[in-house]
Amino acid sequence: MVSEQPFGWNYMLLKPEEASLVDLGRLLFTSNLNSIRFIECPEGLEVKEFWQRELFFISVVLQKVLLTSGNSMKRVGDMLELWLNRLSCNGGLIGLFLNILRENMITPERSSAAYLSLVGNLDIRVDLDRSIKPEDARYKGMLSMMCSKLSYENEQFISNAVRSHWDMDFLGRYDTFWNDYQHIWSTRAIIVRDTKSEPNLIVVAFMGTQPFDADSCKIDVDISWYEVPNMGKIHGGFMKALGMQKNSGWPTTIEQSTQHHYAYYTIREKLKEILLEAKEDTKFILAGHSFGGSLAILVVALLAFHKEEWLLDRLEGVYTFGQSKVGDHQFGEFMKAMLRKYDVRYMRYVYSNDMVPRIPYDGKGIFFKHFGPCLYFNSLYRGQVLGEAPDKNYFSLLCVTPKILNAFWEFIRGFLLPLVKGKEYKSSWFMVMFRLCGLIFPGVPAHLVTDYINVTRLGSLHELRELESPQQSKVD
Repeated sequence: MVSEQPFGWNYMLLKPEEASLVDLGRLLFTSNLNSIRFIECPEGLEVKEFWQRELFFISVVLQKVLLTSGNSMKRVGDMLELWLNRLSCNGGLIGLFLNILRENMITPERSSAAYLSLVGNLDIRVDLDRSIKPEDARYKGMLSMMCSKLSYENEQFISNAVRSHWDMDFLGRYDTFWNDYQHIWSTRAIIVRDTKSEPNLIVVAFMGTQPFDADSCKIDVDISWYEVPNMGKIHGGFMKALGMQKNSGWPTTIEQSTQHHYAYYTIREKLKEILLEAKEDTKFILAGHSFGGSLAILVVALLAFHKEEWLLDRLEGVYTFGQSKVGDHQFGEFMKAMLRKYDVRYMRYVYSNDMVPRIPYDGKGIFFKHFGPCLYFNSLYRGQVLGEAPDKNYFSLLCVTPKILNAFWEFIRGFLLPLVKGKEYKSSWFMVMFRLCGLIFPGVPAHLVTDYINVTRLGSLHELRELESPQQSKVD
């Protein structure tokens, strides 16, 4: 039955910038959300369970911390990124020191092909694994993850990597903007054409959360939502990042300008343009790491919402890596039906103790849940197809010791892996430092791109060939 409710009739938005200590205290002891100043919702919305209000409390506190520290985080991130690039361009620490003494220090341009993002400095690999051929079951996952990694880089770097190292076509990087009525933030996607696959394959990869970017980190801990008619409740931050309009939601078409450029509409029209000019059997993939994975699967939902059947018929699959939850149980059922209808593969990779796929928190009622199979890989890169990753409620105190022990093993493994698998698996010193941080904050290094790249190259998963089969159900 089709719902007659308009867009935006049901929603719950957290506004941490308006929350005082008194307001936060009141939240814990009142079930009427409409009476809380920093929560925007329809009249009568109640949350009676204390533990649910406690999650709202934690979410708002974390967001306030990120709002307060945002400028400092950005300055630290920018400075760290700059000096990491100076180190690499001057031949390491000794070379940098000598060049400073000679007053000949090299500082690369941020827009140059030599300049790496923080994510790129964590894992400096650029080449694809040549041992994995286009006909192999692991190929699309490997290519999707590498495209997702490149999405963090500047346009010159991406172009050089795709054309010179991969011998593929780089079709553009698209930076679009969205307004949260407090800030203007950007969403980025890159488009690559793989001419080696038969049929040709277009990969659209969305950029994920950048280290030291408080705004994008804030979205990951937010549990605001909108209810979309016939689809269910969907994460509010991800919806805005794709271009949701405050009053009209998702109109079929929208007027764009240099000041207002929205991710979903931009990518949708660009895909139509590319596919109309391509061979008739050309397909495309949506991919993303972290925040980018959440956007990738939501694009499918919006294509279905707008009945873009021509594009959905050309969609080969969705490959996400460390993706957080995006909707409730009803949304999951809607998506499973759409993925079956259009025969779309949904490959949701989760590595070991990665904390991001386990947030926002799991629970009853309004809280978010994953859907479809989870391709779970442990710290030995051995995989299983599960309904959900183990320890779905990540912050249990009972799991702290095993997670710290696993983080210590991952630190040691970083030195052993290149001896066993080859020098391309050698960790950068920057990644080694993050591994050490995992002893204090287990689950953070596990979310970074390094282990997801290793999973797509080294991961053993007997069911992967079956999941890649067009005849196999992709969403059970």
